[in-house]
Amino acid sequence: MNCCISHNAWWGGVLISAMSVISPGNVLAMSVVVQHSVSSPVPLGSTVTLKSHVSDAQEGTVWYRYRVRTPDATDFRTVRDYSPESQFNWVPMRQEGSYDIEVAARNLDTGDTAYGTRTYQITPVAADAPVVTPTRHPLVFLYSAPACNFGMRLRVEIDGPDGSRQFTPWQACAQGKTVNIYLAGMRAETQYTARQIISDGQTTTQGPPISFQTGVPGFSPAATSVLQKPAAQIRQDVLLQSKVFDLSVALDIDGNVIWYIPDAIRYLTRPEPGGYFWVLLENDAGGDADQKLRLIDLAGNTVLETNAARINEQLQQRGMNPITSFHHEARSLPDGRILVLAATERVLTDVQGEGDVDVLGDMILVLDRDLQVIWEWDAFDHLDQGRKAVLDEKCVLGQGGCSRFTRSDQANDWLHGNALQLTPDNNIIYSSRHQDWVIKINYSNGQGFGNVIWRLGRDGDFQMASGDDSLWFSHQHDPNFEGTDRLAVFDNGNTRQAEDENAHSRGQVLDIDESNRVVSLALNVDLGAFSTALGSAQKLTNGNYHFNLGWMPNTFSQALEYDPSGALVTQVQTETQMYRSFRMRDLYTPQ
Repeated sequence: MNCCISHNAWWGGVLISAMSVISPGNVLAMSVVVQHSVSSPVPLGSTVTLKSHVSDAQEGTVWYRYRVRTPDATDFRTVRDYSPESQFNWVPMRQEGSYDIEVAARNLDTGDTAYGTRTYQITPVAADAPVVTPTRHPLVFLYSAPACNFGMRLRVEIDGPDGSRQFTPWQACAQGKTVNIYLAGMRAETQYTARQIISDGQTTTQGPPISFQTGVPGFSPAATSVLQKPAAQIRQDVLLQSKVFDLSVALDIDGNVIWYIPDAIRYLTRPEPGGYFWVLLENDAGGDADQKLRLIDLAGNTVLETNAARINEQLQQRGMNPITSFHHEARSLPDGRILVLAATERVLTDVQGEGDVDVLGDMILVLDRDLQVIWEWDAFDHLDQGRKAVLDEKCVLGQGGCSRFTRSDQANDWLHGNALQLTPDNNIIYSSRHQDWVIKINYSNGQGFGNVIWRLGRDGDFQMASGDDSLWFSHQHDPNFEGTDRLAVFDNGNTRQAEDENAHSRGQVLDIDESNRVVSLALNVDLGAFSTALGSAQKLTNGNYHFNLGWMPNTFSQALEYDPSGALVTQVQTETQMYRSFRMRDLYTPQ
């Protein structure tokens, strides 16, 4: 059995610690050395660049994993799972104290693993008075407040020159620790004032005002026009736009950019509470390790990351087929697990055509907080492989529009899944665009076997109460339950449009009687245009519905809000395609 010894080494003038694997016979096999850009202690909010390499290693491919133990934790938590990337930018911004960084280096060819650890002292920014500090993002700042007493809570008021006012979420005080909060949701090149508010539940006290100015974004966003806006603002005053061919942005009620993802990331899938965002990085020309799942914060810093190659190692151990990429969906579950959609590929013989045919499918993954696979569902094992895509869609290598595939130059785009949601009864709904179905899958909070519970859509397991099958959605996007028996969905309508070129996309709200397998429509609004792909649907807290026409014929997109009677309330047009859009109360609060 291999064992380890620890030692210290100098690298680039910086002391690091490392663990070395010792192979049988006490022959030194491999050690990992961690170089870092700044030495401890480091002010909170600083970027620490960690770069690792191995020595005394046998020939082979080495991958690296980064884990962090925070001051209030006993266990390490993964921030980036094993990948060929040896460098990681770490930004501690929540609390001061002693952090431990662990780097694991694993030789994929020999199986040897070495560990390096480094302790960092993170010092507070605010001592006796609050401080506002810039981040790498020109529209995001870090507000640091001196320690407040246990049992109290703190938030920050942000005032603009036009009289606008917004607040960060309340954050609990920890005795003897400073409070640190990102300030976001502000226009570029504008002077703002921030002040803290501390409350014990009965009385509040305000801190001194601090003035600061936002910077200049390093890009020009696609033009946006507010064609119609409500007479009065509602709770969701932020429009978050996940774009396909442009940086994703957030807009205020007047269409001004107030936030954006500072890096070229193709898909922003979901905002999460507290100012976090799930994003997917797809690289059709790259390998499995270049397909990434990542959680970022408001400043664009990586909080969690894994890749398809690392997931495939785990799937192989579980006796499953590999994935080719992550696509369309990733979101957090209430228990801290991660729900993500991935692509699979198989060559089927005499099933969806004569001879061998490359067929693209989907796999649903549930990961734990350390990015390890704990549940999986492969569509090839649970759906009818002989039921081809409704409109017989194909994928051609190099033309885009499909998940990554590698086994041929052309493939059948069998399912083209595009959304996942945990249902109120702890199962999963999965949207298959090319089957015109929303499918409920037995997840049972991780104990289910993945059997199909029902298929919702034309030729599925439900009947339309009116008997009119033309009311069924097709090539839909973003179906999601509100409560236990009402489903909002964006009906692209491709199957209808194939029969009637004048057909438009629709925003729908379905009342679902699962016991009797009957569906009736609570809302079925013509959105005034046809969106050939993309789109989203969302129930707002004011009772209205938000729908996203993602890809109109002129390649524009529109974000639309309707009241329950089907009357248009808000209309925002952007001159580029939009994967999804979300109405948010603020950048910290998705709903």
